[in-house]
Amino acid sequence: MPTDAITSSHTPTADGALTLPPQATDAGAENTGQQSTEVVEHDLTFDGFRYTCRIARRGPLDTQPVVILGGSSQDRNSWQRHEKWLTPLSSVITVDLPGYGTADFLPAKYGVDFLAAAVRHVVRELGIPRINLVAACYGGAIGVRFAQHYPHLLERMMLVGMTTVIPADYAVAMERWDGMIRRGETEPIARELADRFMSPPGTGHVRKKAAVARLVYQQIASQSPEQLRMSAEHNSRLMRHEWYRPEPTPDIPGLVVTGEHDTLTTPAMGRTMAACLPTARFMTIGETDHLAPVERIADFADLMARFCTDRPLENLPYASEPEVFGTSRPA
Repeated sequence: MPTDAITSSHTPTADGALTLPPQATDAGAENTGQQSTEVVEHDLTFDGFRYTCRIARRGPLDTQPVVILGGSSQDRNSWQRHEKWLTPLSSVITVDLPGYGTADFLPAKYGVDFLAAAVRHVVRELGIPRINLVAACYGGAIGVRFAQHYPHLLERMMLVGMTTVIPADYAVAMERWDGMIRRGETEPIARELADRFMSPPGTGHVRKKAAVARLVYQQIASQSPEQLRMSAEHNSRLMRHEWYRPEPTPDIPGLVVTGEHDTLTTPAMGRTMAACLPTARFMTIGETDHLAPVERIADFADLMARFCTDRPLENLPYASEPEVFGTSRPA
């Protein structure tokens, strides 16, 4: 099935409980050719820190709102290109949590527990009973903690490039990068991070590898002084707080996804993560590495849409067959 022609056999169910913020900072409509997408942004405050959420929605809805938590170098606008596949099925909510994007600076003493509580604050402020959660890389650590602490708010959870441990060599490199950031050495750290996120030569074919590597480099190298300050504090946060805590997680549909050639959060690490969830499947995205959502945008969006509407994940041309983990087995 073409990935740009997603349909659903479900009877539409409105997420009428979703309260669009009354005092939006930005509102508009994106022309989709059939029906416009309403986009609303709203500033919120949690425990004294201002942050921003973005809501995109249109048409009758087939599933609970999808909340996307991106990686540390992503912001609430990083997933806009995925929305055209998702908004026909669900509202899409992205967030600049405290300490990231355009939100307030967040001192490193605030860790993953605080950020998970901030996600709960978003859900409560918008009046959503339950959400579908898609959480990638650093967002995955926040997503798992959210699932552990607020299981009643979750319908499904998809983790992307998530592991139970930060790779040891990455942890060592973070300490060096922290010093480089604080000294303003943006060019060399941009090159190092671009190389770290991409798979090394000879690993396997990765789509759009050169273009994505340039994009990663440019995003890091062009950071403002405030963004650099936030990046340095993010590294400190990673080193000071638990990445993954083996607490109980809810028995809900789960999916763990890793790029086929991901050398940062490898498929083996993804399988270990999936085995920690009561009900989970594991898949790899073909011809991608750690940046699979960017390297195969349409295909990745199709996988998100399928998972969030309980459609089959078998026999997809862009992904491996699902491997089932956990004590509870998906139907």
